[in-house]
Amino acid sequence: MSTLPPCPQCNSEYTYEDGTQLICPECAHEWSASGEAEAASDDVVKKDSVGNVLQDGDTVTVIKDLKVKGSSLVVKVGTKVKNIRLCDGDHDIDCKIDGIGAMKLKSEFVRKV
Repeated sequence: MSTLPPCPQCNSEYTYEDGTQLICPECAHEWSASGEAEAASDDVVKKDSVGNVLQDGDTVTVIKDLKVKGSSLVVKVGTKVKNIRLCDGDHDIDCKIDGIGAMKLKSEFVRKV
């Protein structure tokens, strides 16, 4: 009986070890055997451009002019964004900016106030 964990993508029990990687033969997903335990125990921490930890409800300031895709609007440097919500994905801040509306921002372009 195998003591290896099932595949995190397809839950296949037929995973095998190849060096330091675990591989699923059914969906070809590869993941680190040692990193899996660390990733499962740690929560994902979102940080701003200078390394401050962000939380839901924080107020942040935009540090760079950001063009709004599909529009001629620009979010200017120094714009304060209140009551942010953290989410998963590339754009990890969900917020509402006065004069523009609901947007998603990347945490690398903001600084905590």
